[in-house]
Amino acid sequence: MHYFLSDFHLGVPTHAKSLEREKQVVAFLDSIKHNAEAIYFVGDLFDFWFEHTYTVPKGFVRLLGKMAELADSGITIHIFTGNHDMWMFDYLEQEIGAKIHRQSITLNLNGKKLLVGHGDGLGPRDYGYKFIKQVFANPVCQWLFARLHPNFSFGLANFWSRRSRVANGDSDEVYHGDDKEFLMVYCNEIADRDSIDYFIFGHRHLPLDKKVGKHSRYINLGDWIRYYTYASWDGKELLLKEWKT
Repeated sequence: MHYFLSDFHLGVPTHAKSLEREKQVVAFLDSIKHNAEAIYFVGDLFDFWFEHTYTVPKGFVRLLGKMAELADSGITIHIFTGNHDMWMFDYLEQEIGAKIHRQSITLNLNGKKLLVGHGDGLGPRDYGYKFIKQVFANPVCQWLFARLHPNFSFGLANFWSRRSRVANGDSDEVYHGDDKEFLMVYCNEIADRDSIDYFIFGHRHLPLDKKVGKHSRYINLGDWIRYYTYASWDGKELLLKEWKT
């Protein structure tokens, strides 16, 4: 079995709420370890993440420990960087053995073609964010940010992250229509020229299973803040499911 889940945003809104959510994720991972061949964490595991040479954000030890345990047992761990945790470098590769993906990837599973990625910056419009993402991905900008003391830089980043979440409000609760949802538009554009069976994205925070073209489906994984949803591939089909304790 291959499992896909995204958007934990660990670290917000409070330590207690984040810890409760983290324990739910770990319980889910425990429940699938008996049949998981690969697990894909499709971005925004953390609400903020930055790796200095000798420092990473504190906390999240239950999730990181569980990932290490699963990897040590032979399960392949894939981690996609999201817009909140794009500053992953080599720490999780070295400590956990995870495969880090900074762009979407294509999987071929039993004759089916799956396109998997976090989803930020894809599709039309949102030029402001696309520009900011280029700035954040710039090695010079990363080097300059790393020169700041973590007490200041982490605090600043967490402040802006929380402001962004407040500004967005409940907009993630609303599906804006096939012609306005940027990931749906992107899927339709790709499906017109490539034979993708399943598009799998996070970022949108809304669980979605939508038909694309004649033969494709767009799956959005939702999040582990409100929905606790994930997708599983059993060798024949991809299903969007809800985790219930």
